[in-house]
This record gives sequence, structure tokens and C-alpha cells, in this order.
Amino acid sequence: MISSTHLHAMVVHFPIALLMVAFLFEVISFFYKKEFFHKSSIYLLVLGMLGTVVSYLFGNAAGEGIEEGALGKVIELHEQSATISLWLTISTTFTYLTAEFVRNKRSWIKLVNILLFAVVISSIARTGYLGGQLVYKHGAGVQLAIPDFSSPDEK
Repeated sequence: MISSTHLHAMVVHFPIALLMVAFLFEVISFFYKKEFFHKSSIYLLVLGMLGTVVSYLFGNAAGEGIEEGALGKVIELHEQSATISLWLTISTTFTYLTAEFVRNKRSWIKLVNILLFAVVISSIARTGYLGGQLVYKHGAGVQLAIPDFSSPDEK
């Protein structure tokens, strides 16, 4: 049966990829003044923000009930980082959409948006690193399925 742990693992990689490509496109747009890259980065940013919300909700449900011990501390650190990433992504998205809506093309506003976006990417990378530590170092969400060799196979 698919649990929130499985769902979190399935959806979490999409916002990471979307946001990183969006950031790359925005940097290209800033230096080469190509409107295609800027528009694409905004669409990818919005999709990445929506994916971040979904990932956060599934991750929050997956970590439910684990508050004790070393694993609980690591999960709490990952959750705190995810919360920061969520709000940074939401605020950056709305900052971008506001600048786009008022059609503000000033270079310093674009530069501030890119710097804010860089903070988002750093926060997402930290959250992903902590999530990777949960799985690969602490075995969170991993179930060992040891086969039952006590009964002979019927042929």
C-alpha cells in the first residue's frame, strides 16, 4: 500500500528539478536578455512552488509520530528546513509575480529577485541534503523485506 512516505519520495524530486531549472533560466535571462527564458522561469517557478507545497504536505504526514530519539531530531531538522524552504519559495514566487504584474523591468529589481531565488535554491538544496541523510544514513522510511526461507518452495 502506498503511504505518505512513498508519496513524499515520489513527488519531492519534481520541485527540486523545476526550481533549479527555473533559477538557471532566470540567470540566463538576466545576462542574455532573452524574454523566453524569463517567461519560462516564471512558469517553472510557479510549478515548483506548487510542487513544494505538495511535497511539504506529504513529508509532514510521513514524519508524523516520530519525535523521539536521534531519528526524531534529524526529522525535526529536516522539517524545519522544509518549512523555511516552503515559505521562501512562496514569497519568491509572489515577488516574481508582482514584479511581472506591474511590469517592472528595472535591473536592480531583477537582481534582487535573482538573489532571493538563489536563497531559495540554497534552502531547497539543504532540505534535500537533510532528507537524503534521513534515508541513506538513518534508514528513515526504509523497510527491510527479508524473505522467509523456512518454508520450501512448492514447484
